[in-house]
Amino acid sequence: MGADKRSRVTSFDVAAKAGVSQSTVSRALSGSQTITEATRSRVLEAARELGYFVDERAARLRRGQTGTLVVIVITRPGETPQQVNPFSYSLLGAICAAAAGHGFETLVSLQAEPESFFGHYVDRNQADGMIVIGTTANQPAWDYFREIGTTGQPIVYWGSPLGDLDWVSSDNQQGARMAAQHLVDCGYRKIACIGAGETRQRQFAERVETYRAVMEEAGLEALPIPVEEGWERDEQGRRAIAAMLAQGQEFDAVFAVCDAIGFGVLEGLRAAGISVPADVGVIGFDGLQAGEHTSPPLATIEPDFASAGAKLVEAVLDQSPDQPPRRVPVRLLARGSTARR
Repeated sequence: MGADKRSRVTSFDVAAKAGVSQSTVSRALSGSQTITEATRSRVLEAARELGYFVDERAARLRRGQTGTLVVIVITRPGETPQQVNPFSYSLLGAICAAAAGHGFETLVSLQAEPESFFGHYVDRNQADGMIVIGTTANQPAWDYFREIGTTGQPIVYWGSPLGDLDWVSSDNQQGARMAAQHLVDCGYRKIACIGAGETRQRQFAERVETYRAVMEEAGLEALPIPVEEGWERDEQGRRAIAAMLAQGQEFDAVFAVCDAIGFGVLEGLRAAGISVPADVGVIGFDGLQAGEHTSPPLATIEPDFASAGAKLVEAVLDQSPDQPPRRVPVRLLARGSTARR
């Protein structure tokens, strides 16, 4: 026979070593004000010496909590995990870190197909709350989770196609102002904005509207350029550049309403033999890490991902009625794509 495994230390062992009752140990470790500091210190020392730790998950379950938050990542039908927008993964990582800071574990579910939609984690006691993020291109998924939100379960959203579930999002107005003004300050004067047109995404509309305002303030003509729906974002950027060149549209800078479109813009300009940033400056929005590795590196507006994760977790844990929209601060990352000499 192998060696006996060491028995797990219990709160009764701690009580015996500290010379107190098990209920006193429980109250001391939970921070009860009914326990004197001397007793609490004795209990903590006994727990440390015995290697005892509080099973937070078991404690939560006894209180009717799971200690888990679920993050729903809405994806496009047929999309593989590798094809999911990197922004969603950056946001997911920030949420997991923030949840851990509150003592919660995180369950992640990628959902795309209507027949596989599931949002009953809370009422089935699998989670204490839900956070919904992901692509706004999957309207059926947003409709489903919008309906889930009417059932009273703790749920928050990072934006939505219509903005009606826009509890937490980037500060789109401030970010777009930073982007457009940065191009003006770099000396560009014929600044196009790719991502305009009829869109269900309020976050893009906010960015375009602010771009227009900055152009007017600078005494410059606004050049809003629509994108073709139904294509991946980078392909939308490539097609927009091709269309602008084919139509003879004059421009010396581009504000892409998201980094993924910006990546396509860079590729389209490179394919046309146009130098960035000497001939055309380009800036995006989202702060995707991949932008550091484009040629040249893509200037962008980066949301504070740590703040985004924290605000989403705080919002789902604080289910007080009539919560105001929470906006995540942003910052300008000036990189090579706008470094005009």
